[in-house]
Amino acid sequence: MTSRFSITGPLDGASFGAVVRLRDGAGAAGFTAAAEAEAATLRRALAEAHGVLLVPGMGAMADDPGLLLRASHVFGPEVENYRQTGMAPNMVHPEVPEIFVVSNIPPVLRAPPALPDPPLTADGHLPVQYPHRRGWHTDQSYRRPPPDVSLFLGVEPVPRGQGQTLFADGIAAYETLPAEVKARIEGLDGIHVSSSAGRRREAVRAGTPPRALGPLEQPQRQPLVRTHPETGQRALYMCEYGQMDWLDGPIAGLEPGADGEGGRLLDLLMAHMTQPRFVYVHEWTAGDLVIWDNRCTVHAATWFDAENLRRVMWRTTVSGNPGAVYRGEAKSWLAA
Repeated sequence: MTSRFSITGPLDGASFGAVVRLRDGAGAAGFTAAAEAEAATLRRALAEAHGVLLVPGMGAMADDPGLLLRASHVFGPEVENYRQTGMAPNMVHPEVPEIFVVSNIPPVLRAPPALPDPPLTADGHLPVQYPHRRGWHTDQSYRRPPPDVSLFLGVEPVPRGQGQTLFADGIAAYETLPAEVKARIEGLDGIHVSSSAGRRREAVRAGTPPRALGPLEQPQRQPLVRTHPETGQRALYMCEYGQMDWLDGPIAGLEPGADGEGGRLLDLLMAHMTQPRFVYVHEWTAGDLVIWDNRCTVHAATWFDAENLRRVMWRTTVSGNPGAVYRGEAKSWLAA
């Protein structure tokens, strides 16, 4: 049977990723129905693209958010209900609680990240490489098991040149590490924690006492190198300043602290993974749906002029297949 999808890659200006279109040009409802009928095709495409798919022309999902929810179920059995997992109510879609709203307008009022310093690289380009670019992370890595896939819909993005989303290919980054670095990180775990825990690198450097953490927000160990449960490919898995525990980590078994051995190793790995050759810069158009695999990519948001521009984005989070290392675990963030 011929697939209804046309899948082409890599993404513009990148070495990975793919664009997914319906051959018959049908819109969001047609895409969703085809995705449900050919779920294996899209999951395979996501894996072969090293974890990033772009589906343009999905603007009708903004009028029928149930389509986004249906499309999300294509990528895994569990789509998070944010009303049940502690998300601030103003950030949850009023009709579809599986949709997390990212916006700078009321009632969300979420500010964008700051501009990098300096705002451009020496040759005039958008900074992508850590530490010039800050904010690289993979979604909800402070949970165990962590989620599999995220879907992000550009309901009302800002004009191109601002508000981009950056993605880095953890598979290619791992494959190109020197053999001695691969050996050094084999079997090591990063220690992840929510950015609200008071254990960020700058807070530890400043000597700010961390707050007491409840039983459902304890730091979680995650392998620095994850094996993808569907492909067997290995990928770097980590965040930087915001979602790592810089008090007792960031890497278990190595000297802890903001400037310890673990921190120096994390800096080396993050700088390697976010080299421009491993990064895709997505310039948003209204109706873009970007699907990414948190098990093998990291991503970062960029600045936009929030005082003069409106931005509304919807995200869903899909779980259910984190890999054998997590098999049988209870969810760390939910009461038993």
